[in-house]
Amino acid sequence: MTRQPTTDAPSATDEAELARRLGALTLEQKVRLLTGADFWSLHPEPAVGLRRLVLSDGPAGVRGELWDERSPSANVPSPTALAATWDEPLIEKLGGLLAHEARGKGVDVLLAPTVNLHRTPYGGRHFECFSEDPLLTARIGVAYVRGVQGGGVAATVKHFVGNDSETQRMTLDARIGERALRELYLTPFERIVGEGRVWAVMAAYNGVNGHPMTESPLLREVLHDDWDFDGLVMSDWFAARTTEPSARAALDLVMPGPIGPWGDALVAAVRKGKVDESVVDDKVLRLLRLAARVGALSDVPTTLRPPRYDAASLAARLRETAAAGFVLARNEDAVLPLNRAELTRIAVLGPNAAAARTLGGGSATVFPPYTVSPLDGLRAALGDDVEVTHGIGVTPQSRTPVAALSYLRHPDGSGEGVEVNFLSEDGELLGSERRAGAAYTWMGSYGPGVPTGQVARVEVRTVIRATDAGRYAIGGSGIGRFRLSVAGTEVFDVRLQLPPGADLVEGLMTPPQRLHTVDLAAGEETEVVLTHDIVSSDEALGDAVTMFQLNLQPPHGSDDEEIERAVALARAAEVALVVVGTTEEVESEGFDRTGLALPGRQDELVRRVAEANPRTVVVVNSGAPVLLPWAEDVAAVLLAWFPGQEFGNALADVLLGVTEPGGRLPTVWPATERGLPATEPVDGVLTYDEDLFIGYRGDGRTGWQPPRYGFGHGLGYTTWDYVSIDAPGEVASGADRTVDVRIRNSGTRHGKEVVQVYAGLPGGVVERPVRWLAGFAVVEAAAGEEVVATVTVDARAFEHWDTEAGGWAVEPGTFRLEAGPSSTTLPLTAEIAVGRS
Repeated sequence: MTRQPTTDAPSATDEAELARRLGALTLEQKVRLLTGADFWSLHPEPAVGLRRLVLSDGPAGVRGELWDERSPSANVPSPTALAATWDEPLIEKLGGLLAHEARGKGVDVLLAPTVNLHRTPYGGRHFECFSEDPLLTARIGVAYVRGVQGGGVAATVKHFVGNDSETQRMTLDARIGERALRELYLTPFERIVGEGRVWAVMAAYNGVNGHPMTESPLLREVLHDDWDFDGLVMSDWFAARTTEPSARAALDLVMPGPIGPWGDALVAAVRKGKVDESVVDDKVLRLLRLAARVGALSDVPTTLRPPRYDAASLAARLRETAAAGFVLARNEDAVLPLNRAELTRIAVLGPNAAAARTLGGGSATVFPPYTVSPLDGLRAALGDDVEVTHGIGVTPQSRTPVAALSYLRHPDGSGEGVEVNFLSEDGELLGSERRAGAAYTWMGSYGPGVPTGQVARVEVRTVIRATDAGRYAIGGSGIGRFRLSVAGTEVFDVRLQLPPGADLVEGLMTPPQRLHTVDLAAGEETEVVLTHDIVSSDEALGDAVTMFQLNLQPPHGSDDEEIERAVALARAAEVALVVVGTTEEVESEGFDRTGLALPGRQDELVRRVAEANPRTVVVVNSGAPVLLPWAEDVAAVLLAWFPGQEFGNALADVLLGVTEPGGRLPTVWPATERGLPATEPVDGVLTYDEDLFIGYRGDGRTGWQPPRYGFGHGLGYTTWDYVSIDAPGEVASGADRTVDVRIRNSGTRHGKEVVQVYAGLPGGVVERPVRWLAGFAVVEAAAGEEVVATVTVDARAFEHWDTEAGGWAVEPGTFRLEAGPSSTTLPLTAEIAVGRS
């Protein structure tokens, strides 16, 4: 793909100025710039007018430099939800919102988007990636990057490349065939570099075909040489492990700092002639270019500014985007949208109804200022005229959750919260802070005025107030030594450790727990002190990260009791809404999934409720596919993903017909686990045996299992007739073309449709899938109206990677184009001759 001239590219004058500033630096100054100053920032260099640059996760919102409730962040829908919109203008606007958030937090570089493919639904970060299809991933990624960078904030496309699962991700070698690597896994990066003009790329932890990605020849040979990438390549955090190989491999920045394999070692390597200083110069020039683009260089102005959002407009954007990503997978007898005038009572049931999951675990985590649950959203929308009853049905988590703020009181009685004290080895109080949360993360610093190197223990003091009588489980989660006292009595003193072979990030995301139970009367209060010894934390992180939780599980009924209560509530209501989903134990960075079933007894809950009420609507609150064995037994299935902080309001809009569920599946939802690609390496090697045939591309292959819901599937609140397709009969190789698809809104209300065009080459000699996505367009029409969707199909749709020639090629032939609403429903067909002389 040819790189186009960019409006954000530095001019020749700017490049000359950057080179002049580079020339003013000593070798030591240059090398210092190439490793982070701390966890989230880069070194300033006054000698060249470079201020401190700040980097931040992530894909579900801009977290900033703090990882807790003290710095709340707008929680946008998860990347799977964004890709499910298939709506590039909408995603570009969301990118602008993220730029607004970034600038509000002093962030220059956003560590997103993640464009690794949905190779398998077992992937732990599946929710953090867009799609199983490279074209859809690329187009949504380009829109995301344009929105972010249009606001003067750098986007970072990641993780280059092959980081499609989490098991042994730090060390595994992904063996990917050359065609699959080029046609699938590199394609989103290529388009985002070429069309999106992204300013930064992150190199992955894993290796590909024998080379760790921070040392891989792909960085120079593909990014620099093939794609003419002029931006910066940074390591994933702690991914860089060598000095000379990584320096020579076109890695530009080691993160985090100040430790790392470069520093004095790289200076020495240059002095000894093992690394050419021109290589270092190129890295620094790329860093200065990035700084210029985000406005971090003095006297190098930038005109790029993010759009402005106030609280109301931000909430409206998040609400609109969430609804646009909801996929209505089933809607028997048009049970949806609900007729509010006919409702007197609705039962809102399930473990995710009152405590919805709005984001996945790991580095994508942010702390939103609020979240609207499905229960709250429906109660607000329906008002006092409709009774909304609620039951949790089941408790699928095996872990005790982080203590909710509503149970915590400051020790001095001044309101909700906890007191956190930082203590020296001899017990001296070094600092203190009042907090409004029970999950704690400090990275490199405990805050202003606290001498980090002297902190030996962190102490959390609070008073727990029981809302209901019963047995409360109280405890801590983390790695290292923990002590808990309740009502002045120490109840445990333990060292919590990871199981052998566990990924460190898994331990940070789902740390081991120790609990103590206490019986409390309603309104009773008890003092709790949780103490964590810093020196006992995992040696792999040293003093870099302190991360632990105060946990609290209030009393609740058994699953049997709660299911019976849910069934009774469903039987007494006109409609039963069951909100099911995954937990932080299932979908998170740091580990892959071991199965696709909903955790706990949620399937049983759905079946029992559906037996009690034929108008049962199931909302699936997961970031990735789950098995739905009851799908044909319920009236409607709505796939909501992790939809961000406006979940409940967006859900009410869709259920009540204020807006359509706009989503179409960006990935196949399997009906069974048979035949799915594995994530477990063998002897450190993960072989991509499925080659080109991931997801829907496996259709027609031996062992292919028909999905529950196919790629691209999604219903709206109207119906569509596909009338005709008009495509050029013959085109030259290397030429883009457009295909016109005429459709009619045959329903009774205005609607939106995602028109999809797939290509195939029946009888071709080169091995290919039966079909692959070649283009798509989003159109709207009023009831009875006909519209034409003009779908652009670029030349790459008809090309394959020629492994012998090392380049793109066209097999001459008559390609088949199929158009329809999904990969499994394609009523229109046309033929197009490509590459014939």
